[in-house]
Amino acid sequence: MRIKFIIDPEYDIKIGYQMIQLFGKKPIPSQKKHSEQAKKAYAVLLPFIEKSRQLYQQSWDEIIEEFSDRIATLTHPWFYSEYQCVVGLLNRGISNWNGNKIIRWWQENPDAQRRITAHEVLLAHYFSIHRHNFPDSNLADKQIWALAEIAAFALTGLEPRLAKFWLWDSSGYYTDHNYPQLIQLQNQLKEPFLKRKSFSQYIEVGIDLVKKYPNL
Repeated sequence: MRIKFIIDPEYDIKIGYQMIQLFGKKPIPSQKKHSEQAKKAYAVLLPFIEKSRQLYQQSWDEIIEEFSDRIATLTHPWFYSEYQCVVGLLNRGISNWNGNKIIRWWQENPDAQRRITAHEVLLAHYFSIHRHNFPDSNLADKQIWALAEIAAFALTGLEPRLAKFWLWDSSGYYTDHNYPQLIQLQNQLKEPFLKRKSFSQYIEVGIDLVKKYPNL
């Protein structure tokens, strides 16, 4: 698997407006106004976004082969040979429920961005694993999302074979994130991750536990 960093303003703007509709403060601007404002910002910042894209790509090219092999061994073989990462203006980090295109914010240190970029890729990877291997889990989408988020926190924060890719990050399996509704379940899944015999076993434990949280 490889990660290809690209610039796609239309995709960034489209997803950005979807996020505003879901989570933005009222009143929500019209899609036309949102698009016009975003395009003006892109016209000014595009050269700098392109520079970030190049640096992000360079940073990931240094580790991608080892990262790819380790994730395939630790979890499941990749469902996609390539993930596209849009380096964008509007979204700090967006994964993909049913595809291989994610988004990352342009204004980050080119090495420090690795962990969150990995997190977004791992979310998409988890969604693929769950969809293909656990189609009868009978979980709501929010429950599957919760398990994906927690698995990404675990892989990037508890797995020593991945820690070398972001040695400067000492936050570990942190819980001071934007999803307080996940913390109790996240804490419950720490030991199952550390003691797992396989990633599938860890997912199965998560499926059983998350059913106790129908209102995530």
